[in-house]
Amino acid sequence: MFLHKTNFLLRALFPRYTWRVPTREKVIYLTFDDGPIPEVTEFVLDTLQQHRAKATFFCIGDNVRKHPGIFEMVQNGGHSIGNHTFNHLNGWKTEDQPYLENFRQCQQQLGVATRLFRPPYGRMKRSQGTQVLKTHDVIMWDVLTGDFSPSLTPEVILQKTLKYTEPGSIILFHDSIKAWPRMSYALPRILTHFSEQGYRFDRLPQTTPVS
Repeated sequence: MFLHKTNFLLRALFPRYTWRVPTREKVIYLTFDDGPIPEVTEFVLDTLQQHRAKATFFCIGDNVRKHPGIFEMVQNGGHSIGNHTFNHLNGWKTEDQPYLENFRQCQQQLGVATRLFRPPYGRMKRSQGTQVLKTHDVIMWDVLTGDFSPSLTPEVILQKTLKYTEPGSIILFHDSIKAWPRMSYALPRILTHFSEQGYRFDRLPQTTPVS
């Protein structure tokens, strides 16, 4: 069980983390976790390009190491890059020192200047977050699509995402094999729907603090 829409309590418990971007403009921030992955990330990039949309990709360092060509495609597409640790570590289950070393290893592998970080699973101890916040913005989400969950149908994911998205929403998708059957259905339909409503899709600022 999880919340498709981040509630006030979560935002209040972690006020230093970024959950959404305060704005009245019709702008949405799509984010993708866990890539780059052959075919899946390429599908996302092609779909974004068709809608003239920009997004933010929170990359696993080891996947960048394995698939440098696809990582380069993400950069060439004008999208933002974020740190997602080197090995997709769960901060709740990892001691601080190895977690922070893994975070720094990913940063080195990315080889680009970025202050964007998202903890895998959205789970990070306060002690870890305190250290990460010294150099990075911790980017969470306003709308969780649930594309990673086989128990949800693609239609439900689309319906919930359309229902809860509003100006300034940070939407979490996954460019992963696990999420593919649901993400590949929902993403183009969300892009089409909100484009027709006059929204634009922007990337999060990579080297300046997120307001």
